[in-house]
Amino acid sequence: MAMHHYLRLSFILLFVVTSFFCVYFIIKKRRNKKGPKLLSQEKYNASMIDGMTEISVSNNSVFNIWPYISELKAVKILSNKVKESDLIHKVYRNSTNDFEHILLATEKENRFVKVVVDINKKKPMGYLFLDL
Repeated sequence: MAMHHYLRLSFILLFVVTSFFCVYFIIKKRRNKKGPKLLSQEKYNASMIDGMTEISVSNNSVFNIWPYISELKAVKILSNKVKESDLIHKVYRNSTNDFEHILLATEKENRFVKVVVDINKKKPMGYLFLDL
């Protein structure tokens, strides 16, 4: 009977230790999660090669920005008060079709969040604030 008791205690101890390791790694992973990053002026200037031309927002070739917009809203860079239909103000693309600049409206007039997208890599490079 004593052997059965020690066996049960060892399984309980093993379960507790394994649970602590799982919780530790989950917390560590959440802390290391990368969010949207503020773009440096050098990277922004490098994305403006050979001028920018405006393209229509309804164009199907525009990068799917909605997952990135959700990340911006989660870290409170964009407000949830702006309607999604009014969120994308303008879209610009450089002449080499490497980068897109997407202007997102904010609550304040003439203040935008500009998202720079690398079309070749199919991912956003970052964002920056734009006051007009």
